[in-house]
Amino acid sequence: MSRDYVLHPFRTPVHLQLDYQRELNAQQFDAVTAPPGPSLVIAGAGSGKTRILTYRVAYLLEQGIPPERLLLLTFTNKAAKEMMRRVADLLGQELNNLWGGTFHSVGSRILRQHAESLGYHRDFSILDREDSRSLIATCVAEAAIDIKGTRFPKPEVLADIYSLAMNTHRSIGEVLRAQYEYFHELEKAISDLRTRYIERKRAVNGMDFDDLLALWLRLLQEHDEIRELYQRRFQFVLVDEYQDTNHLQSDLVDLLVARHHNLTVVGDDAQSIYAWRGANYQNILRFAERYPDARIYKIETNYRSTPEILEVANAAIKANVHQHVKRLAAARGSGPKPVLVVCGDAGQQAAFVAQRVLELREEGLSMNHMAVLYRSHFHALELQLELSRRNIPFSITSGIRFFEQAHIKDVAAHLKLVVNRHDELSLKRILQLMPGVGPKAADRVWQAYAKTIDTLSSANPSRPTLATALQLCTAVIPKKAAVAWAQFLATVSQLEGPETGDQAAKMIRLVMEAGYEGHLKETYPNYRNRLEDLEQLAVFALQFASTEDFLTQLALLTNVEAEEGQPARSDDLEQLRLSTIHQAKGLEFEVVFLIMLCDGLLPSARAMESVDGEEEERRLMYVAVTRARNELYLAFPLIRAGFSGSGAALQSPSRFLSEIPESLLESWNLRPCDSYG
Repeated sequence: MSRDYVLHPFRTPVHLQLDYQRELNAQQFDAVTAPPGPSLVIAGAGSGKTRILTYRVAYLLEQGIPPERLLLLTFTNKAAKEMMRRVADLLGQELNNLWGGTFHSVGSRILRQHAESLGYHRDFSILDREDSRSLIATCVAEAAIDIKGTRFPKPEVLADIYSLAMNTHRSIGEVLRAQYEYFHELEKAISDLRTRYIERKRAVNGMDFDDLLALWLRLLQEHDEIRELYQRRFQFVLVDEYQDTNHLQSDLVDLLVARHHNLTVVGDDAQSIYAWRGANYQNILRFAERYPDARIYKIETNYRSTPEILEVANAAIKANVHQHVKRLAAARGSGPKPVLVVCGDAGQQAAFVAQRVLELREEGLSMNHMAVLYRSHFHALELQLELSRRNIPFSITSGIRFFEQAHIKDVAAHLKLVVNRHDELSLKRILQLMPGVGPKAADRVWQAYAKTIDTLSSANPSRPTLATALQLCTAVIPKKAAVAWAQFLATVSQLEGPETGDQAAKMIRLVMEAGYEGHLKETYPNYRNRLEDLEQLAVFALQFASTEDFLTQLALLTNVEAEEGQPARSDDLEQLRLSTIHQAKGLEFEVVFLIMLCDGLLPSARAMESVDGEEEERRLMYVAVTRARNELYLAFPLIRAGFSGSGAALQSPSRFLSEIPESLLESWNLRPCDSYG
């Protein structure tokens, strides 16, 4: 008879520098000191996620794991550096050998060592977005694709299609059917072009951003000795913000830990809000299916918000079926109930926010600690106008400033030219939207037009039409732009015709219907979002008596944005923060105003078409609520101007509001002041 006798390696007793039980709460301590093996840490909002990862790294190092045997994967290099700095401070030692950084930076580091195995040289270039677009444009030219005849997508759109396919492990056809159905007839051409693009990248010894992950994965899948090297090297792998990983990233992690299964992932499924860019929340939901022996730790003590705010947060996410159920509990004392504010219209909602901000400031709270959050850029248009009127300083951190976006400026250029026939910049901008028209050609057309308009004005005291002056310049238009020019002339005739009645909203719609929507499809990956922006710009324009008034206010708001939107500012300059919820993730504020809580806005109309979409919108609501520390205001208008131009349209309160028990909210009824002074 024989039996196995296990030899355990001798090790001296571990003398820990840190008192982990004193430094951490019970839930955090259990996660930080978890035994080897797979661990899923569900860290609720404000529960100390960074602290858990920092102490977990320190704990592993104190157990004798060499720094070079650890791999810390994050979504920003800043996060990795901050965590490693904190660990170094805790242990009083440098950690130069610890591997930490974004998925892409680690992938680049590994590919530099093994590029030859994939047919690349080690000195490969990393292509940025502009490089990728340029190379794709070269491929389109080489393939002799009739761009004009087929309304072929621009290089930026193609790059986005290829990126989504790579990061989500889907075919080009699947991506087109899911998100770009208007290009489905071009599937073969787009797929063939992708093959050409891949060959071109190899020829120029270049990798784009997505290759840093895809080729890293391929390297591990196809080369046993390289895979074994890194599986042995990285004895423990830790992943931050795991709910934001995509299919490709989760495959990389699974392959790296396939030998030892020493994996710690930290995240919160309730804060997974990036499906539109490829994140797969199923990675965190199905973690235990891929790792049946995984230990799951829920960190539910919140150090950020008051109990009253957390009760609303718990209620806001409760209806989601697909989630790791948890209940946030406050470590802080009680505060005021969150407030539900029912407003007459968007203007009254803006007036309420502006007035309440000033009241809070009078009470001693800096505007730097207040934020107004919303689902999409256009939800804050009326608010921006109100804040400007009241001279309340604000900064906008919603990505590119709304009125500075190319599609807003393109459409506004048409209106500007009708109002001011001498607007050289607007005419040149419109011309360069046409095929075959660059800066030089646009300047030639402008020179011809300027002479024509002067001649017509001198010969005819009555104001000649813009369309007439433009028609006389047809001879200098490049042949490639002939069709677009004819469409433009027809559009101008309508814009300055009596049917528009000097109404900016009608003019915006005319521009969109006259071909600009097609331009959006070809040019931008986020075509639907930009179309929605323009639809709401038309709604915003309804409140102005004339096109000139609208353009004046547009210019004023643009200048405010340009001044207030600078990233650097002195600490003594107070500014109210305006931000989309997506941009506010990871931040916190003393006071949060969440506005435009209407069905169709939050949740968005498009999201309501599917269960997954609605659940992601509910997670977005949860993220917004959990940004607030002390005070939370939930607001929506009963009436808002409709895109049809028919005036006012009734708004339905967000379905998410009905999921929050009335007892958790205090209702404020707005009424106009009935006295002066």
